[in-house]
Amino acid sequence: MSQFAPPSSRRPRRTVRLASVVSLLGAAVLAGPISAAAAPVHHHSMAHRDAAQARETVENRISTLHSELNITLDQEAKWAAVAQVMRDNEADMQRLVAERHAAGSQAPTAVEDLKTYERFNQAHVSGLKNLISSFETLYGAMPAPQQAVADHVFRDFGHHNRALKS
Repeated sequence: MSQFAPPSSRRPRRTVRLASVVSLLGAAVLAGPISAAAAPVHHHSMAHRDAAQARETVENRISTLHSELNITLDQEAKWAAVAQVMRDNEADMQRLVAERHAAGSQAPTAVEDLKTYERFNQAHVSGLKNLISSFETLYGAMPAPQQAVADHVFRDFGHHNRALKS
């Protein structure tokens, strides 16, 4: 498909692209993008499915991190704050996707598209600041060996994402 195809033929790809951004940035530590191989469906149902998939991805990442970081009973309250920030970040991204879909069926102008990306990036930075703040509290309560595990988990996550993009 040509990059200059009519807007209506690009819309499913744009929706998948936005959903991919949401999946990747929503919690700041999510797994890779949603497959672009999804069959074309009505935008409302696709957005609903993508939102449900993103929530599931966040919950899976929360569960995986909980296990990988060896969160103890004493750390559960601090961990709960981290997990809530991840959920809130995902909800913020889903809200932006919904706003984008509600903007109408006309393809955005180049300027509007750039402004949409700006809003997503601003939400990402804000969410990342909140995640860092809550994670610093948890990290500070971890003994040195557990901090080393956390360092390794986050360091390896970045390498894993680069490998997925190759």
